[in-house]
Amino acid sequence: MRRRENTGSRLPDNPAASQPRGDWSTIRTLLPYLWAYKWRVLLALSFLVGAKLANVGVPLILKQLIDHMTVTPAHPAALMVLPVSLLIAYGALRLSTTAFTELREFVFARVTQRAVRTIALRVFRHLHALSLRFHLNRQTGGVTRDIERGTRAVSSLVSYALFSIVPTLLEIALVLIYLSTHYDIWFSLITFGALVTYIIFTISVTEWRTHFRRTMNELDSKAHTKAIDSLLNYETVKYFGNEEYEVQRYDQGLKNFEIAAVKSQSSLSLLNTGQSLIIASAVTLILWRATQGVIDGKMSLGDLVLVNSFMLQLYIPLNFLGVLYREIKQSLADMEKLFSLLDQNQDVADRPGAAVLQIAQQGGAEIRFEHVNFSYEEKRQILFDVNFTIPAGTTTAVVGHSGSGKSTLSRLLFRFYDIQSGVIRIAGQDVRDVMQSSVRAAIGIVPQDTVLFNDTIEYNIAYGRPGADKDEIIAVAKAAYIHDFIESLLDGYQTMVGERGLKLSGGEKQRVAIARTLLKNPSILIFDEATSALDSQAEQMIQAQLKEIAAGHTSLVIAHRLSTIADAQQILVMDKGRIAERGTHQELLARQGLYAQMWERQQSGASDGGETADVADAAGTVTGLMPAA
Repeated sequence: MRRRENTGSRLPDNPAASQPRGDWSTIRTLLPYLWAYKWRVLLALSFLVGAKLANVGVPLILKQLIDHMTVTPAHPAALMVLPVSLLIAYGALRLSTTAFTELREFVFARVTQRAVRTIALRVFRHLHALSLRFHLNRQTGGVTRDIERGTRAVSSLVSYALFSIVPTLLEIALVLIYLSTHYDIWFSLITFGALVTYIIFTISVTEWRTHFRRTMNELDSKAHTKAIDSLLNYETVKYFGNEEYEVQRYDQGLKNFEIAAVKSQSSLSLLNTGQSLIIASAVTLILWRATQGVIDGKMSLGDLVLVNSFMLQLYIPLNFLGVLYREIKQSLADMEKLFSLLDQNQDVADRPGAAVLQIAQQGGAEIRFEHVNFSYEEKRQILFDVNFTIPAGTTTAVVGHSGSGKSTLSRLLFRFYDIQSGVIRIAGQDVRDVMQSSVRAAIGIVPQDTVLFNDTIEYNIAYGRPGADKDEIIAVAKAAYIHDFIESLLDGYQTMVGERGLKLSGGEKQRVAIARTLLKNPSILIFDEATSALDSQAEQMIQAQLKEIAAGHTSLVIAHRLSTIADAQQILVMDKGRIAERGTHQELLARQGLYAQMWERQQSGASDGGETADVADAAGTVTGLMPAA
């Protein structure tokens, strides 16, 4: 497959796309989203510093307050003035700590939420920009889980790193500076040694147990994927009575997750015990040195309270430092999964400077396949030197056995994949030289397997052209012979169709698909067995309507029932990825080749009492699989 740089995409640049994904790479990818609001970030950081300065100032005021309480009764003025002013200062600092913290949260809230919104939107847009190959291989449950955890991790990472780890480190630095300049060096050494030991122990054990958490994530995604896949295929599960089998598969996933979760929790207990031992030892040593200083007369009671207060203030955030570090590592792991979706290569990308496809407003557009070779996989080629032209405003039908490459033609025309060699042109323009969005805007398709959104009938029809008014929606519904059915429903056009449209029959879904394609009103129409799910009477009415609609449009019809395409201006017979025959209906019958054999078998099938026999039956691909009676 050709790989081209997508410089024409509307997505913002990905600063980490070409780098191996890791913690620092993930952080570098995140920073531009936060720095987009740099003034808010700087203001929030200034409030953060203010809150920590106020927090460190509280024990200092408390020390002064206690020391000044030792004045004698002979100085009542000092007793009244100094303690009162210190008490006011103490309360003001306490209030300032809270005020600065809340101001920081207020200022930074928009930064965090906008970053989450921007990243989620970019991932969502990128997923839609990826080729059909990615979406055929993806597991929907796992992808949605990765997006959900990843976007939540952005907010968690900012909260833990910027508003917990950074303030704690800043407060530690301020305390160490004060202790080293005002007291015995042992206070600073004990505090610093405990911090270094604590951090090394926490990081080492957390790194060791990180793989338990990663395993939990992977197993959680797998279990979720199995559950989603099973529910999406509810009818298939019921057809084969495999409810218990699906429960066992899901339970196996939950069992594996349970084992990993127990290991993770056991290692967490070990980490918490070690952290508490380090902190308790450090606090005990600090208080011993402070008490000894008071006994020796080198420190006042205020100094003892000050040191104790510092230790208490440090102990609380330090006690959660391991938790915070673990959460940061987990957030980075979750974000790594999210950003890895952005790293997925866009196989089919617009070329730099790609133009908009230009098509005349009326009369359709000529389509050319020039010596096209294509394969989904390197070792299995699907199309071999396919070469044909659909003149503007005409209808070309493609027939052939299942697996002959018919539907591949429509996928390549939509440019879901890029071809290995040859050229596909619309109105004389190579589809690789124009924007994909303009190509797809010019084409409308009625697929054989119609998938609807879990929304109203009106929404699904209007999806052909969002913003269309109700009269236009009703007009195309009438043209697709579904208006009367919709009106007979209790909620009319507001009727919910259910997951993938499963509340509607196959024929009803197909008519909705026809209606929304009519609403789109494209220059090129593709009908991929557009009436296969309809009964004979409805099919005749719809076929007549489709022929009327196709007038003035370029149409590609992929069919099994040859009777529906007998009046096409050109019929292509596909066989094993090649065009075996081409011509009109009468010309192909006169040739007495593959098409004539298909026609004869279908006609004999209809005369035997069956409504129709498709090409697959004619080729023996279905009957050959059925055991003899």
